[in-house]
Amino acid sequence: MPEGDTVFRTAARLRTALAGKMLVRTDFRVPRYATLDLSGQTVEEVGSYGKHLFVRTPTVSIHTHLKMEGEWRVFTPGQRWTKPAFTARLILATAEAEAVGFALGTVEALRREQEHTVLDRLGPDLLGPNWDAAEAVRRLAAEPDRPIGLALLDQRNLAGIGNIFRSEICFIERVDPRRPVGSVPDLPALVDRAHRVLHSAAHDPPWRPYVYRRHRRPCRRCGTDLTLTLIGDGPDSERGIYFCTGCQE
Repeated sequence: MPEGDTVFRTAARLRTALAGKMLVRTDFRVPRYATLDLSGQTVEEVGSYGKHLFVRTPTVSIHTHLKMEGEWRVFTPGQRWTKPAFTARLILATAEAEAVGFALGTVEALRREQEHTVLDRLGPDLLGPNWDAAEAVRRLAAEPDRPIGLALLDQRNLAGIGNIFRSEICFIERVDPRRPVGSVPDLPALVDRAHRVLHSAAHDPPWRPYVYRRHRRPCRRCGTDLTLTLIGDGPDSERGIYFCTGCQE
């Protein structure tokens, strides 16, 4: 699943293509909004919050989430799409560009004053201008018996971390992801590391993983073969976390 850094960079691309431009065509290929036409409206802002992306006109906030396979691509008018047309779920076109959202997990058009219904259920945005480390620590600490590897993935605690970066952050901080939040030696330091790692990944890609998808390969730090384990409930794709039994305590 694309994480906060990917969504942040996606928003930047869409901002370049759409912000300040008038929409000449919109095509919502989801039943609920099939008749919605925003042509004639100007895109005022494009922004991200955690893994959520918002394209805002004067009246509507178009909220999308990439989920597992979603992707936004920008084309020039008439340019051949590089992904199958049947996977397109949303098209936002100006006179100069055509932004197409493929295989999007969520597409909804909210009134601007309704946008808070999405944001209210999320913790502080790791890549947002109002990042609040103390609030993220408070939310994590509220469930001291929960494994830190699960708590970091919970978007209600802090927004933007997925499977890749929860593994990477725990590795860098030498914390076993199965360890309860309440026993993490320095939770504020781990939260600070999360902020720095996501910021680096968003602004200086690509990120070279230390542990993610390196099961049974040697740890870059101590040489121990890395481990993949499952924690919590739910699909294996969400439970799998990579770590080193040699240098993560």
